[in-house]
Amino acid sequence: MIFGAQCSGASAASQVICLFATLLIVAIIARALLSWFNMDPRSPLIQALNAITDPVLEPIRRIMPRIAMIDFSPLVAILLLQFVSSGLQQFFG
Repeated sequence: MIFGAQCSGASAASQVICLFATLLIVAIIARALLSWFNMDPRSPLIQALNAITDPVLEPIRRIMPRIAMIDFSPLVAILLLQFVSSGLQQFFG
């Protein structure tokens, strides 16, 4: 069990969904942690994390504004990813 993901499905599709969700969650956590440091936005690592996580985080940021200068979109994205991943894993068995 990694980051709360239970990769126990029997099918290959279930395993792929779990792996994809886990890697995306790790990327979101890395981006959130690195945002605390003054990193160069032109850094290849930062650009790669932004390219991977922006499609998930930007729609949430449009709906949910920052609260007291804190961006909760990574937390919401992780919760949604776990919920969707769990549902898809059950569907694909």
